[in-house]
Amino acid sequence: MAGWNTKRKFWTETSVEEQGDGFAVLLDGRGVKTPAKTAVIVPTRAIADAIAKEWDAQVEEIDPLTMPVTRWANAALDKVALQHAEVADMLADYGGTDLLCYRADNPQELIARQAELWDPVLDWADEVLDARLNPIHGVMFQAQDKAALERLRQRVHAFSNFELSAFHDLVSLSGSLILGFAAVKKLQPIEDLWALSRVDELWQEEQWGPDEEAQILAETKRNAFVQAYCNFKLCHV
Repeated sequence: MAGWNTKRKFWTETSVEEQGDGFAVLLDGRGVKTPAKTAVIVPTRAIADAIAKEWDAQVEEIDPLTMPVTRWANAALDKVALQHAEVADMLADYGGTDLLCYRADNPQELIARQAELWDPVLDWADEVLDARLNPIHGVMFQAQDKAALERLRQRVHAFSNFELSAFHDLVSLSGSLILGFAAVKKLQPIEDLWALSRVDELWQEEQWGPDEEAQILAETKRNAFVQAYCNFKLCHV
């Protein structure tokens, strides 16, 4: 069946078909499959349409790097669906060492900037997610409130396979469980949330100047973060 076993384009027509409770992407009437041979049946028409658009855009050879929605669906079907609880627990664990909680102990200017930008997000998490996480100055581990972490854990476990697959990238790329929730709940524009995850790096750039390699890597991560947000939104269109 249509999938990743060939690099050359082998179809002429791409379509979407409702199947059961989901939607399948068809290439010349044959269903697309994941690398693990799982049928690509997705929960919303919007996801299926986005995948179909990616396949339709291929010219002579299939380039997975130009197909981020397809790759996300593959991860949801081949990985998250098989270990949902393990992935959820891994992401929930970020709450115990959340980026927004670990603050500099000097210089004073950086301490003030972190407080100005990060404290409102922690206040939002307390109000909206019922989870108060406390700032910690320095690098020594300090435990957060267990009940707050458990409430966050339950929220992560409640995500569907496709939601959790997108949420994985939001959390792992930013280093923050709270910023992941802020993204899916649209607390701020996604670009602003990404900037919040890079407060320390941007501070270093101001002091020492930009590093070209680091900027290239940061841009790659930014694109992936924004794409993960777009993917999550497709679950609710």
